[in-house]
Amino acid sequence: MTGKKSLWIALGFSVGVVIAGSASVLADKSKTSETTPNGLPLNELRAFAEVFERIGKDYVETVDDKALLENAIDGMLSNLDPHSAYLKPDSFKDMEESTKGEFGGVGMEVGMEDGFVKVVAPIDDTPAFKAGVKAGDLVVRIDDTPVKGLSLQQAVEKLRGKVGTDVQLTIMRKSEDKPIIVKLTRAVIKVNSVKQRLIAPNYGYVRISQFQVKTGAQLVEAVEKLTKENANPLKGLVLDLRNNPGGLLNAAVEVSDAFLETGLIVYTEGRVKDAEMRFSATRGDILNGVPVVVLINEGSASASEIVAGALQDNGRAVIAGRTSFGKGSVQSVIPLNNGAAIKLTTARYFTPNGRSIQAEGIVPDVKIEQVKVDLMDKPLERVKEADLNRHLSNPKEKEEKPVKSADKNKTDTVTPSDKKDKEEESLVTKDYELYEAFNLLKAMTVLKR
Repeated sequence: MTGKKSLWIALGFSVGVVIAGSASVLADKSKTSETTPNGLPLNELRAFAEVFERIGKDYVETVDDKALLENAIDGMLSNLDPHSAYLKPDSFKDMEESTKGEFGGVGMEVGMEDGFVKVVAPIDDTPAFKAGVKAGDLVVRIDDTPVKGLSLQQAVEKLRGKVGTDVQLTIMRKSEDKPIIVKLTRAVIKVNSVKQRLIAPNYGYVRISQFQVKTGAQLVEAVEKLTKENANPLKGLVLDLRNNPGGLLNAAVEVSDAFLETGLIVYTEGRVKDAEMRFSATRGDILNGVPVVVLINEGSASASEIVAGALQDNGRAVIAGRTSFGKGSVQSVIPLNNGAAIKLTTARYFTPNGRSIQAEGIVPDVKIEQVKVDLMDKPLERVKEADLNRHLSNPKEKEEKPVKSADKNKTDTVTPSDKKDKEEESLVTKDYELYEAFNLLKAMTVLKR
């Protein structure tokens, strides 16, 4: 079919050039033949050829034919949806490198909205992340160039550049009345997609920042490291997918499969047979059924939503946070003969229960608002029963021990419980959403007993 289309397009060019100077012939042709044998609109192909010829002859400056044709291809794809694009050879190479975990740029996943570049999510530990760029920000200007009128690929090319050079972004943010100016220094972006740590004895935390080729294996390794560090099997895990812009479909399937014994993970539907796929879990749960809380927010997109949807529909995890981005489509990267490629939306994906989250997102089971918490230096003292005059004594109360006065010559001793309180106090002020997810996880652990 592709060969036939190419043949007819070439024929359209030839016919268009021949009849471009004759309006009467063109009118006659439109009456006798409006489509090619395989259904392509012949009049539009003639018009394209005529426009191409007119630009080449009459435009005020000389235009490179190759660039003109590439722009035409880019226009065809960029007008389909925000995620389809023409990837020039350099851009195609950059995209291949990014899925392997290393690429050059400022470090943010972007899409298009109303003609502006919308930040889906900044990537952890990158120039954009460190400068405070947030999910949902609209980039309206890159250096001195307005974004309006650029395709997504053109905007991305302007964001990329030589490592060490600067780029200035003008950003509009819903919470701000005025534009925000952010100056970023381009860097080699090395993304370690999985990080882990113990947030308390017996409770693990795993952060996935992007879904890459090795993410599934790195997740298994992270859980093994946590188990070894804890010296005992974990009682619960928080899986943090906040501001994770997605990545490879296969990586999302592997991560979901790591927590599931059986069940459907995701399925896709498209117009061609190759776009219809079903992925099911294989035996083996790396946590043997212990509670899992998955954290998501408005920056969790695509592959992140596949994982959240799979674990939610299979009843394997509680999803906490805020409604996710809502990208329910799958893109295929198709290499071309000229070294370039097209990124084409070829399917929609559905969660195990048949939900499409396109433009809807994954709705969390437990909503956690985005708030900043400041602890009081001195908590309010409330009156208790023991403080009331003539309160009844507790018949089971043990003999009171005398309170020893503090010895000024001795240093304070930090007990394990004091250390635990300090860790949780730090968690609530630094990351309130994670603190709430941790409390939810502890409650799930108690109920599982």
